Amino acid sequence: MSCGCFGASTLTKKRSPSRAPNEIDGYPLDNVVHFSDKDLRLATDNYHPSKKIGRGGFGTVYQGTLKNRRQVAVKTLSAGSKQGVREFLTEIKTISNVKHPNLVELIGCCVQEPNRILVYEYLENNSLDRALLGTGGTHTRLDWRRRSDICIGTARGLAFLHEELVPHIVHRDIKASNILLDRHFNPKIGDFGLAKLFPDDITHISTRIAGTTGYLAPEYAMGGQLTMKADVYSFGVLILEIISGKSSARTNWGGSNKFLLEWAWQLYEEGKLLELVDPEMSEFPEEEVVRYMKVAFFCTQAAASRRPMMSQVVDMLSKNIRINEKQLTAPGFFQDSGESSLKKSSFESTSYQFSSNPASITQVTPR
Repeated sequence: MSCGCFGASTLTKKRSPSRAPNEIDGYPLDNVVHFSDKDLRLATDNYHPSKKIGRGGFGTVYQGTLKNRRQVAVKTLSAGSKQGVREFLTEIKTISNVKHPNLVELIGCCVQEPNRILVYEYLENNSLDRALLGTGGTHTRLDWRRRSDICIGTARGLAFLHEELVPHIVHRDIKASNILLDRHFNPKIGDFGLAKLFPDDITHISTRIAGTTGYLAPEYAMGGQLTMKADVYSFGVLILEIISGKSSARTNWGGSNKFLLEWAWQLYEEGKLLELVDPEMSEFPEEEVVRYMKVAFFCTQAAASRRPMMSQVVDMLSKNIRINEKQLTAPGFFQDSGESSLKKSSFESTSYQFSSNPASITQVTPR
């Protein structure tokens, strides 16, 4: 989670270098602002339940106010979680020096036994997941312009990670709950605990499967073969969620056992794509919305090589170009033989089936 930034120089004057470790598990922490456990307890009213703004796989996130009145998001690591420590270190290594308007800023950390805490900028409108799917007071009515801006901003953040940073970064967990919204609903990608660095001289990484059901590219979910195109796939699913206001995790869309991408493709084949649009959007440009959904299908092609790069996706979303629909083939999905297994978080004991098509490069034809 995240919030308003503050200058590190102001904070470093308050820090006591002797209290902060120089490294953790061999990784130097000299370039990260250090907070004391006492400071963060004061900021969060001793982690009062009323300050809780989110929960991740390895801990809880609290809203806090520092002594200088700056608001922050304080992400605590669950005690005793060895896997969580790995994600904690990954997050620091990945984004401690990365700045981009569409990436959440890591402000600092606390490493005082047994504490492992990350401090982020605070984002006033919480997560996209809560804005789209939240109940009661947490639900936000988003018009098309805001939804479009969220799609484009998130795409720009991913393009930066994939193509501008060296080494490149694969996020591995692009989903609505990891897209955070500032006071103007500008999106910022957060939670880099599963991220992988991706050097230029390799084509893929074979790794343990991690991520969220409904967003995983089939080649990654089945074989652990990770490329940047796995993030592109997840982003394609995210576009459909943003347009429909529906969750990709559910499997009963369309009146049958279909998850969101499968149902959307069925509607496309039937010429009924507009039925996917969130009914809360009473007015929207139909041609533009349909184009966004077709971009989502390009992002979720079964063969990774058919998916565009994120810089191409930015162009496809933000410029008035004509999509070459002839290049579009069925998306790749995976599902098992059981009705409830798509809800499982572990894929190691389940056999999945997915569709595939001969590889070719997606073409984008200017109008």
